[in-house]
Amino acid sequence: MKSLKTPLLIISCLVLLIGLIWIGQGTGYFPYPRESFMISRMPWAWRGAGLAIAAFIGIRISRKL
Repeated sequence: MKSLKTPLLIISCLVLLIGLIWIGQGTGYFPYPRESFMISRMPWAWRGAGLAIAAFIGIRISRKL
């Protein structure tokens, strides 16, 4: 299980970053790229929140390995 610690931590951090970007785009705080279909669309903010929670759980699991 020790061999999974680093890859799980890296993947979880990347997923957390993606989730935070989705939250920012869905709420309109991060309107980049300007022509994105995700800007100011709350379903994307909720999906990003779910992704961020899943990533946080992955980070916690990787820290306990």
